[in-house]
Amino acid sequence: MAAPRILVVDDEPNIRKVLAAHLRRMGHEVDVAEDGRVATQLLGQEPFQLVISDVKMPELDGIGLLAWIRARLPGLPVILVTAYATVPAAVAATRDGAFDYVSKPFDVDELQAVVRKALATEARNTRRLVAEGSTPWVVGDTPRMRTVARLVEKVADSPATVLVTGETGTGKEVVARSIHALSSRRNGPFVQINCGAIPDTLFESELFGYEKGAFTGAVHTKPGRFELAQGGTLFLDEIGELPRDLQVKLLRALQERKIDRVGGIREIEIDVRVIAATHVDLAQRVADGQFREDLYYRLHVVPIDLPPLRDRLDDLPVLAAQFVERFSARLARRVHGIDPDAMALLLRHRWPGNIRELENVLERAVLLADGEQIRLEDLDGLGPPADALPSGDGLDLKEYVRVHTSRLERERIRRALDAEECNVTRAARRLGISRKSLQLKMKDYGLREDD
Repeated sequence: MAAPRILVVDDEPNIRKVLAAHLRRMGHEVDVAEDGRVATQLLGQEPFQLVISDVKMPELDGIGLLAWIRARLPGLPVILVTAYATVPAAVAATRDGAFDYVSKPFDVDELQAVVRKALATEARNTRRLVAEGSTPWVVGDTPRMRTVARLVEKVADSPATVLVTGETGTGKEVVARSIHALSSRRNGPFVQINCGAIPDTLFESELFGYEKGAFTGAVHTKPGRFELAQGGTLFLDEIGELPRDLQVKLLRALQERKIDRVGGIREIEIDVRVIAATHVDLAQRVADGQFREDLYYRLHVVPIDLPPLRDRLDDLPVLAAQFVERFSARLARRVHGIDPDAMALLLRHRWPGNIRELENVLERAVLLADGEQIRLEDLDGLGPPADALPSGDGLDLKEYVRVHTSRLERERIRRALDAEECNVTRAARRLGISRKSLQLKMKDYGLREDD
């Protein structure tokens, strides 16, 4: 079993060095970051089992980093390192979700005991997430997203290749990272490559690596992405863009679990779990002769299809709340919610860019917000579609609001019925109203149970 991986965050180089040395002597793998912002970048790229962070740092401090982790990586324990002056802040942080704190100068035995308990807690949290059919990052309670979560749980610890499909911005990378995080490979690397962002001439060397002297400019040996992902997961994003002449080489790697570096004379055995993703219709690419049929079926062992955000708007408030908390911590703002009018606008929008667009909109809104809640004026540029609102011509303000509210209510009821497969009792429970009230509203709006 791979050693637990720990991230040490401190703006003082000597503290980072001493802490890392102690932890490595304990048998752990250690990465370091000089502040909270660098730490969030590393946490977004690689899996860790524990974070040990100083409280007082420039940019994003330890308390802000803790809030970011709680919103983005639930279950990941955080130990705070504090000087005497910041002990009260560390104590308060333990009430807000920090696992524990150690004081400077720290005692090595105390540090070892706290780290051991934190890692044991992290392991239990992971087992609980699997047992509950949940994941650290896949969010959603609509029927299709519950199906996605169940699939992620079932396939996470198998060696099967997974093909994640969906429109751009629907969260395909999030699903891939969730599968990796819940698998036995979670302590191994998660390596990704965007097949649509690499020139055709560099694909082979990027995937499989090359030997020194293999071509002009190859002044040293370089491992490819397959080797870098050894013992972990390789995420091939936009697999539909893979050049056809490389498709047969990828197929061989998947079938035989062996690769050849460019210019190499020996085969290299690989132990890599492959997850592929695409926003295009690969089956149609096969029919058009642009994608190999045998590779398609090799990748299509476990398909996971992600719905666009417009088809899962009931999940939007939860997603929005997570983004607001994350960006509030990252940007050091005190924004903790979205007012009803702003939320109504978010729910009306069609979201052609899906979750990625929602994320970008809320990052800007958190930055622009003057108060503790995001308001309509903070969503500058997010106008409703032309057909979403009545024009207002000939209506006074009171009538305009009534018509507008009725349209929103009817659409919300229709989505709840769709989500619960037209079961009125469950839809009423989802909406927080009585079954009788829902039936009356359905009658008013001309909605039937089979609509």
